Amino acid sequence: MRPAGGPILGTGPAPVTGPGRPLAPAGRDPGEATDDTQMAVLVAESLPAHGGLDLPDVFRRFRRWAAAGPKDIGLQTEAVLTGGDPWDTAAAEHFRVNQRAAGNGALMRAAPSAVYFARHGRAATLDAARRLSALTHGDPAAGEGTAVLHELVRVALAGADPLAAVPGALAALRPEHRARYAVVLAPDWHPDLATEFNGAVWPCLGSAVWALRTTASYEAAVRAAVDLGGDTDTVAAVTGTPAGAVYGIGAVPERWSGTLRVPLPGFGGRVLRAPEPADLGRRLTAPSAPPR
Repeated sequence: MRPAGGPILGTGPAPVTGPGRPLAPAGRDPGEATDDTQMAVLVAESLPAHGGLDLPDVFRRFRRWAAAGPKDIGLQTEAVLTGGDPWDTAAAEHFRVNQRAAGNGALMRAAPSAVYFARHGRAATLDAARRLSALTHGDPAAGEGTAVLHELVRVALAGADPLAAVPGALAALRPEHRARYAVVLAPDWHPDLATEFNGAVWPCLGSAVWALRTTASYEAAVRAAVDLGGDTDTVAAVTGTPAGAVYGIGAVPERWSGTLRVPLPGFGGRVLRAPEPADLGRRLTAPSAPPR
């Protein structure tokens, strides 16, 4: 199902409306990436640099980024990354105190790890999804949603239909989470039926799968996600993850990718342009040792 040209890392530029012109979120220039793509880039650079999943390194990168005051950082993610707790307890401690940690912030940055671990099989990709999610999201529900997204990407990159793989992905979830995800991933579910704002993990993932299911191109899927409103950049980022695996990098309109710029606060003023995320995508698919 994936055309030549490799997988897509992230969603490209800011959402677009009207006659194909970028529409930037408040406080951003057209084509300027939000926190979703910034965090995805940090994961994408860590994985090949360390030959796999080095959670302390990923957390250090996240923490350095958060300390620089990125424009759109989520409240929960900011609290975890700036609270001073160690990498392996920060999210769990935040969840223990607040009991609210099922946001969509782990989903939004999942594209690089989903691509990297896809070739290592279902068990490896599900495990990586849960472990990466737990760096910032102490509620296991966030990890289970990220695991579903990883599995759909794995199936798509293998050339199969990710929508047909939804039942299998649900079966791989921990039993206590299956029913809630089954509702939002059902073929007859629509985002209008959501019982939470799409900043939560369940409707965000459900909206992304709905957008993929009801459209026939990368552009149409991302547009459908943006048109839902709410947390538009993240719902679009999550939609772009399986849509990118299905349609390939050649499906991203040049009028979007041509304006892309990804500032990385905390990293010496670095700003990535479209060729650099594309190169990261290629590095993520290069042969590697078994995951760790």
